[in-house]
Amino acid sequence: MALGFVVMLTVLVVCIGLLSTCAICLDRTAISRTAAELDNRLLEVAPYLGAAALFFLAKRATTGQSERISYALDWDITAEIYAVEGEFVAVLQDIVPDVTVGFFSAMYMFGFPYLLVTAPILYFLLPSQRHLKELLIAYLLNYLIGTIFYTLFIAYGPRNHLSSVTGLMYDFYPQAQTMTSAVSSNTNVFPSLHTSLAVVVLVFAWRSRSEYPRWFPLASFVVSCVVFSTMYLGIHWLIDVLAGIVLGVGAVWIAEWIVTRAEGRSGPVPIGDESEDGITSEVSD
Repeated sequence: MALGFVVMLTVLVVCIGLLSTCAICLDRTAISRTAAELDNRLLEVAPYLGAAALFFLAKRATTGQSERISYALDWDITAEIYAVEGEFVAVLQDIVPDVTVGFFSAMYMFGFPYLLVTAPILYFLLPSQRHLKELLIAYLLNYLIGTIFYTLFIAYGPRNHLSSVTGLMYDFYPQAQTMTSAVSSNTNVFPSLHTSLAVVVLVFAWRSRSEYPRWFPLASFVVSCVVFSTMYLGIHWLIDVLAGIVLGVGAVWIAEWIVTRAEGRSGPVPIGDESEDGITSEVSD
């Protein structure tokens, strides 16, 4: 029951965020154009959607085997991470006011899925599907590489390794642990996929700022909060976050190369007149 409630709450918050973002970044022309071209757009991105779907189905089917391999290898790198990083997360929790726990817990729980869902919807609403194709491949690469690391290495987060670090989110909102434990093991720490996937969204928001000028500052704020929350809440080490940043940027670069090879184009197709595409632009006061 607790898991169902958390899932429903997450879906509700993400839908509200998605609709609000679309209201800020789009006008009705984009929606009507997408509706008119829906079949063609779905057909164009179908191979990428299919590849992503097959991967996640395979990942779900092999999750148990992956964990068994990880424990059989028993390559626990937690002590090595702590030896390099020390008490950084503990110090972070000491200096950040406790009043922010609720906010950063919400950003971790709801801001992250909001980013993952909103970005592909926005790019599907563009006339060119190039951004969406690259984004889907970047998502897939993050999970693929992350799964490999999680299978090879065992790593526990600061809240599980240090008595000086508290699992602030789980103390503030215990129901959150029900959902996080359902989708991830507490040894899935290095690298931080919350960080890497959030960085992927941020890079694409930067690259699409001419099409969506309001999306980039909004995504920047949410991404910054999500990345910070992973450390402040005691879930990830700073080293996990740095590795996640490298993974995210690298995944975007590889995704661009893959789509370029597949599509035979060097970059996104120029959009042309933004007013005709239904994309709002910044208007000076």
